[in-house]
Amino acid sequence: MRARIRTARKAMVVAAVASLGAGLLAGCADDGGSDGSSGGSGGDSGGDKTTISVGLFGTMGFKEAGLYAEYEKLNPKIKIAENVVERNENYYPALLNHLTTNSGLLDVQAVEVANIAEVTATQADKLEDMSKVSGVDKSKWLPWKWEQATTKDGKTIGLGTDVGPMAICYRTDLFKQAGLPTDPAEVGKLWSGDWAKLVQVGERYKSKAPKGTFFMDSPGGLIQAILGSEEEKFYDSSGEVIYKKNPAVKAAFDLTAEAAKKGLVQSQTQFQPGWNSTIANNKFAAIACPPWMLGTIKGNAKPDAAGKWAVAVAPKGGNWGGTFLTVPKSGKNVKEAQKFVTWLTAPEQQAKLFKVQASFPSAPSTYAMPEVTGATNEMTGDQKIGPIFAEAAKAAPVQVIGPKDQIIMQGLTDNGVILATKGKSAKEAWDSAVKTIDNKLDQ
Repeated sequence: MRARIRTARKAMVVAAVASLGAGLLAGCADDGGSDGSSGGSGGDSGGDKTTISVGLFGTMGFKEAGLYAEYEKLNPKIKIAENVVERNENYYPALLNHLTTNSGLLDVQAVEVANIAEVTATQADKLEDMSKVSGVDKSKWLPWKWEQATTKDGKTIGLGTDVGPMAICYRTDLFKQAGLPTDPAEVGKLWSGDWAKLVQVGERYKSKAPKGTFFMDSPGGLIQAILGSEEEKFYDSSGEVIYKKNPAVKAAFDLTAEAAKKGLVQSQTQFQPGWNSTIANNKFAAIACPPWMLGTIKGNAKPDAAGKWAVAVAPKGGNWGGTFLTVPKSGKNVKEAQKFVTWLTAPEQQAKLFKVQASFPSAPSTYAMPEVTGATNEMTGDQKIGPIFAEAAKAAPVQVIGPKDQIIMQGLTDNGVILATKGKSAKEAWDSAVKTIDNKLDQ
């Protein structure tokens, strides 16, 4: 999560929890997995196969990369049924409700990095300790990724899938029409070392922009990227909320508001239908782009967009998103789910997922594998994108993550910088964001 961070009003959240509870349970339904007659182990499904139910958000790509089909072929008595909620803002409240009540949970539940601190601190007793599972070796993960899902007493409640090293993806055709370079190395030099330079490039783009297009996709995407390059943003290492007094947060907010005021970013909220349509209709030229974003672009773009995107180094190294897979103790098929999650998050499968879906591995041994070093993507043509993201991963700071990161970021984006695209001043937008955030933190 990837970072799908727009949270609804309280009444809407309650409704979402109620309706999504049924949705999570509906995820146990048959999804037409491959047939088989031997191997694997039975379960409580009453048929010949054990169905492992998987709760996900967004485009995580396991099914699209063929990993479910591969596991089902290796284990003919197993079938994988996934239930996907498009946005984490809707998925997570329902998940938290089910964890709190310890009911209605699927066999496998994904947790986005913005929520992992809260889940680890408050719900660990509802989840299996994956560090005790046969075949799990903590040394296979980036140390900081492993620690993010580990309790103070050493219980690891989730295994990492991807991380989100930051780059900038851009449309080469739109850059060319605006008189900008199109080679990734040259493009990266335009804004090297400074997010303010990226905004300056946006002004150059606007001066010759193809009609009806913007430089970047959204104010929320821009501020996400800037803050993703900071070691401290919303909490300090002691756990204190510092977003209002952290100069890095205010600077990121003001720079994004400036870009919005200058008309460099669309007045769109990411991962909403309107934003999705701007991808399909080629309405913007650049987007803050962790690897998983390429999957989102691919899922919303028209066929003729393939090969027209490219990836350049971001102004500063950062991370945006990343997910963990957990196994609830109350799931119907705990042992089979543990085996499946162990297999699905192994380096070999992480490398395959990156090759197909561009979800960058949290297993560092994959960075030298050909699936990563030689990886291309349908949207970026022949460009070798693996090395760019690998370097970004190395440059990313180890961030302090707090339990309410998602709420704070949602306030800064959906109740903050978006207002600068609607005529509000940077101060008015900031005051609105602070009021919204503080109200939610007090609840």
